[in-house]
Amino acid sequence: MHDDYLKNGYVLAPKFFDQSELAEIEPAHRKFHENWLAANRAFYETGAINSAYVTQKNQIGRKARQTLFNFIASEKLMAVAKALIPGRPAFMNTQLFFDPVRADQKNYWHRDIQYVPLSIGEQQKRFSASNVLHFRIPFEDERGIELIPGTHKRWDTAQELDTRLKQHGRQPSDDLPGSKAIPLNRADLLVFSANMIHRGLYGGDRFALDIILCDADAELLRFVEADCLPDMQEMALLEQPEVFQTTRETLNI
Repeated sequence: MHDDYLKNGYVLAPKFFDQSELAEIEPAHRKFHENWLAANRAFYETGAINSAYVTQKNQIGRKARQTLFNFIASEKLMAVAKALIPGRPAFMNTQLFFDPVRADQKNYWHRDIQYVPLSIGEQQKRFSASNVLHFRIPFEDERGIELIPGTHKRWDTAQELDTRLKQHGRQPSDDLPGSKAIPLNRADLLVFSANMIHRGLYGGDRFALDIILCDADAELLRFVEADCLPDMQEMALLEQPEVFQTTRETLNI
């Protein structure tokens, strides 16, 4: 797994989770999504494809939140995280990915780092120097994601950069050479680098949880919401609280 990730920037583990594990956390995510849609209807209708901060206090209820923290910090998930992230993995965020309201909405190639306030030159210097990983867990069989393997370690070609940045006549939805589509089924686990060029594939009732983990780096963790982390009482109930402790210690919160 480690060697495949280093080479390609992603690993796919089919049927990684038991159905019982997903059944424990799925209802809370469905409820979160229902509430999010009600509160963000205009945003959804104008193109939203994801939401965030599922673990934030007062979002899914204390019992469901504790269950989700246990799931994130589970031995099987942490074993993967520790194999792929050198040093101590830190919790960054959670996101839910869903289909856009319009079936004809186009997807877009991107690296996550392009949404950080850095110049292109700074992005190019930093993108491969840190580890930010998405642990994607689909609740439905879906079309999945499209990646350009190896781009977690190399910068864009001229065509890739023009496509990502919508310049010189290229559009972010234009096809790119060397890409690989990865369909996902319920209970799979896909881990991929946020630094690589990728895009979501809409359709198929997409509904997937992303757990985002990273290096213990204050610069990477500066956007973490403190109330998305377990409090001391919740932390005491976790068998392996290290991934959350690392975030708190790194940020001194």
